[in-house]
Amino acid sequence: MENKTSSSNFIKNIVAEDLKEGRVQEIATRFPPEPNGYLHIGHAKSICLNFELADDFKGRTNLRFDDTNPVKEDTEYVESIQEDVRWLGFDWEELRFASDYFEELYDRAVLLIKKGKAYVCDLSAEQMREMRGTLTQPGQDSPYRSRSVEENLDLFARMRAGEFPDGAKVLRAKIDMASPNINLRDPVLYRISHAHHHRTGDAWCIYPMYDYAHPISDAIEGITHSICTLEFADHRPLYDWAIAECEMAAVPRQYEFARLNVTNTVMSKRKLKLLVDENVVDGWDDPRMPTISGLRRKGFTPESIRAFCREIGVAKAYSVVDERMLEHFIREDLKLKALRTMAVLQPLKVVITNYPEGQTELLEAENNAENEEMGKRQIPFSREIYIEQDDFMENPPAKYFRLFPGNEVRLKHAYFITCQEVIKDEAGNVVELRCTYDPETKSGSGFNARKVKGTIHWVEASQAVPADFRLFEPLITNEAEEEDKPFLECINPNSQVVQSGFVEPNMKGIAGGEKFQFFRHGYFNVDPKDSTADKLVFNRIVSMKSSFDPSKA
Repeated sequence: MENKTSSSNFIKNIVAEDLKEGRVQEIATRFPPEPNGYLHIGHAKSICLNFELADDFKGRTNLRFDDTNPVKEDTEYVESIQEDVRWLGFDWEELRFASDYFEELYDRAVLLIKKGKAYVCDLSAEQMREMRGTLTQPGQDSPYRSRSVEENLDLFARMRAGEFPDGAKVLRAKIDMASPNINLRDPVLYRISHAHHHRTGDAWCIYPMYDYAHPISDAIEGITHSICTLEFADHRPLYDWAIAECEMAAVPRQYEFARLNVTNTVMSKRKLKLLVDENVVDGWDDPRMPTISGLRRKGFTPESIRAFCREIGVAKAYSVVDERMLEHFIREDLKLKALRTMAVLQPLKVVITNYPEGQTELLEAENNAENEEMGKRQIPFSREIYIEQDDFMENPPAKYFRLFPGNEVRLKHAYFITCQEVIKDEAGNVVELRCTYDPETKSGSGFNARKVKGTIHWVEASQAVPADFRLFEPLITNEAEEEDKPFLECINPNSQVVQSGFVEPNMKGIAGGEKFQFFRHGYFNVDPKDSTADKLVFNRIVSMKSSFDPSKA
């Protein structure tokens, strides 16, 4: 697997300097997701950064689950995250869980209490917020801040023993209620939660907060570079405080980078879960979802996502990436890999009246004109074919070069045909075309007596394989930017349109996950969940072309 991070990566430069100066002997990173949902494209950037950074410097990367909130976490998410990381092309040195360290985290909290650096507080969450202060006003000390070490040790032990209900007490760090950094105003380290944990069961009823568990877990694992997104920059002093006051032997350092934001893409795990819970989408892997499993089902490749993550780079400045950049990289990846074939999404029957009845011939076509190694295939041709409804107009405008009464067009890989008659139903809808063909114009014959400006695709009718084609638009409309509009009211009603048509007969029995370029329509993936032996289902990955230029992005 190709594995090169961007040369302009400021974190990579930091790592190189740390190794050069001897601050670290071996780089160790980690990817630490919370198992409360499926990973999305934003997580892919962090995965690529952590794993490729360690690989570049011959270091190691752990996959560690931040499973400290049992109310929201589930084994399903643990398994899906492992699958996504492996699918992207990475493997971890060690699989760890924050829950592996619950006992040591508790012991370190006891150490903080003994040092007078932590206390049990009875204030409610609302009272703590009220007393926390503002950016311009200092906070107020909790009335429980002066409890003795002995009393705090007793109460904390009783919290662990399950004597108190949820919300009755918390363990807080004793730092500085007047600190200009609000994160240092006696943050909560432990809360009570009588909830079943996916790994430890009911062994614990108190759970550490992320800002406490995360730095200690990093230190236990010997992580050298703790890489996170910019919203944690203000938490770094607390990260350093926890490691120092808990007297950890290893001292990791935290570095922040700008998280990935993509146009027309929902990055909030809470909102994505809402879409799943409200059945707006077909699960976390719905092809419209920006989850890694959704992108995989839609047809994106790991190579395209890794290339996209490298191209956007690693920076400290907030920015929004055009979704067309991601589409550019899947086109680049598939243009030499995907078999090029023909599919009719909205079929219109054509009868070639002068073609011999009962005759079928096989025509030869390249599987990929840009990759000769993909070889050729044979396509049946007979008296009856399907073309796209959009490739015919009874009363066309000027410069319309496709099929209309009296006009001649080229059938891709086949012959010239001319429309002679239009058949309509009682409602006036065009249901069939009667055409003639010129047998001298067979593709590859060298015929050049006359030229035609239009070339259309087709599928032979008697052997055509029925298929559904899913065409996608952004799941959320632009109105989602309006803060006063409920999120679920911003769903795009046209986010998925299904059309029923046909593909070439050589597509019969293809496996889920196979990818094709359909002439003029774009790149499609065989849906791995919904395709059956009787009915293929294709997801459009991306349209054929885009005006997007990644070098100008």
